[in-house]
Amino acid sequence: MIITYELHNSLYVNLTNRCSNACTFCVRTKHDSVNGEDDLWLEREPTLDEIKADFEKRDLDKYDAVVFCGFGEPTERFDDLIAVAKWLKSKYPGVSIRINTNGQANLICGRDVTPEMEGVIDCVSISLNAENAEKYQSLCRSRFGEAAFEALQEFAKLSKRYVPEVVFSVVDKTMPDEEIENCRKIAEDCGVKFRVRAYIE
Repeated sequence: MIITYELHNSLYVNLTNRCSNACTFCVRTKHDSVNGEDDLWLEREPTLDEIKADFEKRDLDKYDAVVFCGFGEPTERFDDLIAVAKWLKSKYPGVSIRINTNGQANLICGRDVTPEMEGVIDCVSISLNAENAEKYQSLCRSRFGEAAFEALQEFAKLSKRYVPEVVFSVVDKTMPDEEIENCRKIAEDCGVKFRVRAYIE
């Protein structure tokens, strides 16, 4: 069972298969891997001890960052994510930690979780993926319906208070250039960075 895996210069953490979205473009509908090597479908969710043991097999000095991003939405296990991140910061004080998320953590957890990231998470990258709620729901099919779109923007604004870097991202080739620019404007209005991610075939 793959708990951590390498991608680019970072070490990624695969916590869960669960996700509040069922995106039409999701890589896991076509592949079992994002790096061509590791099968990321989990037979079950790893325990905290298993996650820590997996990290201890790695040389964290090799990586630019630790990224919570697997085949599911990492904030489906938000409490465990924060527990692991705190452990990492205590054991490897210089480690940079990022969450790649759909931004629905507050809906998933039923509370504002953003204060819990302070001093623990260095970057939050939120998949925006559409210019309005209707298109977002058509593309991402959140279990929370169109409310997810406003919620992820609010999550970004709240996260800025506690996390040094907050980024909205969209996936290239999934929308026209005009819509990408409209998404860029949403990021500006929320006061966060914007990035266009490469589409994985």
